[in-house]
Amino acid sequence: MKLGLRSIRAKFVVGFLLIFAISFALLNQTVSSIIRTSNQSLITDDLIGLKKTGNGYVRQAFLVNHFSNDDVYFEQIAEEIIGDLYYATSSEVGAYTIDGRLIHASDPAVFSGTTGDDLEQALRGSTAYTISYDGGTAGVLYSYPVVIDGKKVGILRYSKPYELLYEQSERILNAIFYIALAIFAAAFLFSYLLSRHISIPLTKLAAASNEVRQGNLDVRLTLRRRDEIGRLAGDFNEMIGQLKRQIDTIESDRNRLAKLHMQNKHFFDNVTHELKTPLTSIMGYANLIAENGESDPEFFRKGMNHIMDESRRLQRMVVSLLETSKERGRLEETGRIDAGQLLKDVCDAMTFKAQRYGKSIRCDADGRLYVRAQPDKLRQLFINLIDNAIKYGYAGTAIEVQASAVSGIVGITFKNESDSIAPDRLASLFEPFQADDERWREQGSVGLGLHIARSIADELGGGIAMTSANGETCVTVTLPFAEREGES
Repeated sequence: MKLGLRSIRAKFVVGFLLIFAISFALLNQTVSSIIRTSNQSLITDDLIGLKKTGNGYVRQAFLVNHFSNDDVYFEQIAEEIIGDLYYATSSEVGAYTIDGRLIHASDPAVFSGTTGDDLEQALRGSTAYTISYDGGTAGVLYSYPVVIDGKKVGILRYSKPYELLYEQSERILNAIFYIALAIFAAAFLFSYLLSRHISIPLTKLAAASNEVRQGNLDVRLTLRRRDEIGRLAGDFNEMIGQLKRQIDTIESDRNRLAKLHMQNKHFFDNVTHELKTPLTSIMGYANLIAENGESDPEFFRKGMNHIMDESRRLQRMVVSLLETSKERGRLEETGRIDAGQLLKDVCDAMTFKAQRYGKSIRCDADGRLYVRAQPDKLRQLFINLIDNAIKYGYAGTAIEVQASAVSGIVGITFKNESDSIAPDRLASLFEPFQADDERWREQGSVGLGLHIARSIADELGGGIAMTSANGETCVTVTLPFAEREGES
């Protein structure tokens, strides 16, 4: 991954370098071409001016005296014309015959031995010039035929230096070169820094991704940037955080499922044990009755009573098992009901059973205690807790039932006087089949009442707790208060 990102950085640098080098070369070539063309245009215009001046002087001389042999006359006035043109044009001037022989020159050394292309072109009747660069200077040799009345009478040739023009052009080219070089160097440096500004965060992102790939979900990117890369780093951190939360949730669910599996296994082990006990007792008494029941009426009556008692206990156990294993929400839909009124109805209905145990029920419930629940589920919750208080409370005592709402929570308490329960025993009473006390079995319990009550409370989004001290047992149920739809 790092090699790939380094390759990206190298591509940035090499790409920018090639672009700048090509652009720099093209710029210099273009500027040089423009200056060269401009210089040639300036020289051409200057030489055209020289030609006009020279032709004017020659025509003026021929107007004064006109000979039949004009080329001979041109030779005669050549010295005069050369002197005038030298001062008029500030250039070295030479006059040639039509066959290329030098007649006179302002500086013979300049034209001696020079038979350049310009002179040859003039001998053929054309105007031409050549540029020479000798000793770091630039000079132009300019030749054209002198024509009088349509007849070529001689050739004028000029030698003019243009080193100032070319020196100025060279200075301009150098200035442009160094300015362009500085601009491109600054642009290249900026591009290099920009490539680092982009590639370094990508390197960090690649390293963080590699850490995540190896299972490290605690890695985070700390890039204090507000551009797209900064947002990418923020999204990366959020993604890793979300991934970690999801994994934690999965691990939590896995542990919870493992715990539920163990609970279910323990539950069914208890079910097997609890069902086996009455069945074994029934089968044992049935076999004994089959063997000698008819010969012993007392034993027959005792055995049949025991079989009937165990059968009824087995029936209650099966009914409780079916109730606790029902899927939630299968009986009826959840609605907004008054828990206080329902509690009063249950207390009235359970009064008869309490009287049979020599006890009474006192109910103090506020009105309009609304909760969201299934009526039968909530009724079953109240019945199980009141029934539990009736069975295990002292005879001749009263069961106190109170219900009120505080801070959006409906609280319901069930108090009865009874033997104190050890603190380490309280939590286990809500587990299934925990009625292992022989006195409880005689009361008809199979150890599922509190377990069912807790399951209903949990299903309704509430909770249940039990305390026992100083001869008093208190079970408290809390349920969320249900506001009317549209109320805050």
